[in-house]
Amino acid sequence: MVRIRLRRIGLKGQPTYRIVAADKESPRDGRFLEILGVYNPRTNPATIHIKEDRVFHWMKNGALPTESVAQIFKTSGTQARFDRFKKGEALETLVAEAAQAEAARGAPVKTRKD
Repeated sequence: MVRIRLRRIGLKGQPTYRIVAADKESPRDGRFLEILGVYNPRTNPATIHIKEDRVFHWMKNGALPTESVAQIFKTSGTQARFDRFKKGEALETLVAEAAQAEAARGAPVKTRKD
């Protein structure tokens, strides 16, 4: 089973986390399948960057977020957009809405280069 969870990075006493899709059995900082975003709780307000299209892909295929990641998704609005995605709303409009929400928070918008 795949879980969406936090993977700790950063120096001692200065944690930053990656949001990753990983197998349930792998250790916290062990092997993972894909990086889905970044969470930095040390800034005020906390910095959150999420690749929502990939999160929707994993959750659509049965990946479950941990409690801490579910709280991050709820805070950033990703969970509400995923519920709308399940009801049939287009992925492109939801991802564009997420980019606008991130820009409104004052965070620099990162574009993906695939």
